[in-house]
Amino acid sequence: MKLDRTISLILIIILTIAVIATIYITVTPNPGEKFTEFYLLGPDGKAGDYPTNLTTNDVGSLIIGIANHEQAITTYNLVVKLNNNILLNQNIVINNNETKQIPFSFTAPTGNNQKLDFLLYKLPSNNTPYREVYLIVNVS
Repeated sequence: MKLDRTISLILIIILTIAVIATIYITVTPNPGEKFTEFYLLGPDGKAGDYPTNLTTNDVGSLIIGIANHEQAITTYNLVVKLNNNILLNQNIVINNNETKQIPFSFTAPTGNNQKLDFLLYKLPSNNTPYREVYLIVNVS
């Protein structure tokens, strides 16, 4: 009988701890990883068909995507450069779990292998890009 009471008491304690742990995990969930998606899409909204081969005076078009998973409203500075010449410099405020897709068009001067840089800064820091992607554009 004493052994039965001891086992019952141990089971009750384990069950109580399990219930408390379940309530704690439910009430205070882990926020998860904080990050920002930064990507380019072709003009048709798909990952491909980027304007990498243009002729002089052709207009290249694509879509710049930014998805905020920082778990807070975040202000970004988007800078686009072609051969270190700034084509776009824009501040963008994005709510948590919101995605913005920004249409972007450019005309590249004649020349081979021109670098089109897309730099995303997470403000207030404007020293080092938070995310960056680039395209090499050949203009003939």
